[in-house]
This record gives sequence, C-alpha cells and structure tokens, in this order.
Amino acid sequence: MKTLKYFFVFLIINFAALGIGVLLMKNGPQTEWYLQLNKAPWTPPGWVFATAWNSIMLCFSIYMAYLYKLLPNTKVKTLFTIQFILNVGWNYVFFNQHLITLGLIVILLLTAIITVFLYDFKKLLSYKTLFILPYFLWLCIASSLNLYILLYN
Repeated sequence: MKTLKYFFVFLIINFAALGIGVLLMKNGPQTEWYLQLNKAPWTPPGWVFATAWNSIMLCFSIYMAYLYKLLPNTKVKTLFTIQFILNVGWNYVFFNQHLITLGLIVILLLTAIITVFLYDFKKLLSYKTLFILPYFLWLCIASSLNLYILLYN
C-alpha cells in the first residue's frame, strides 16, 4: 500500500516538472529560433517528445516509488531533487534563453544523475531498475540532439 501512495506522490511531482518545463520553454519548439536551427537528421517529430516524456515520467514514478519505499534516505531525496531541477532547468536554458552550450551541460549533468540512480540502486531494486532505463536512454538521445545543434549552428 505504501508503494502505491509513493507512486501517486512521485507521479504528481514528475508531471508537475513536465508542466513547469513546458511553461519555462515558452513555445520553444515552435519559435522561429528553434525552427531555423540546423537539427540532427535523427530528430524525431514533435509529438514523439510529449509521448516519450509522459511514458518516461510514468516509469520514473514507479521506479521512485519502489526506491523510496526501500530507501527513504537523504541520498535518494537529494538525487531526486537535483534531477527535478536539472530536468526543469534544461527547458528554460535551452528553449527560453537559447543557451545551447549550457543546455548541453545541464542535460549531461541530468544524464549523470540518472546514471547514478541506475547503477547505485540496481542491486537493491533488481529488475525494477528497468523502470529508469527509458529515462536514461531518452537522455542519451536528447544529449546527442543538443550536441548536434551546438556543433552545427
């Protein structure tokens, strides 16, 4: 029962992060600035981003519910908070402020934090670690897209 309660708490927090990120980017993907950028050939269509992030946050909420139930310590809370700030912050830095290099740094730091989650808790969570894998894989793709924009613009 505790896991379900934690799941709903993390679901609310994670989807709030998505909402805040959308607000901070101010129509970023539809702006003239973004549309004129030279983007990677593997850049997916816009609808893929929303679908991916919704799925990722659902899976990440499941992952965090199990992790927090087993280990509600300062390390987990700190990593989650940093992840939240970096996730929301990237939208503002990249789309709102057009700071491509800083955006790359932010997304690489976010990827590093998710990697810590992935590896530090895999023995504790066993197969449930699979729930964070979509987040990690998507960040690898997103980092490559950010890097491409940095290199070719």
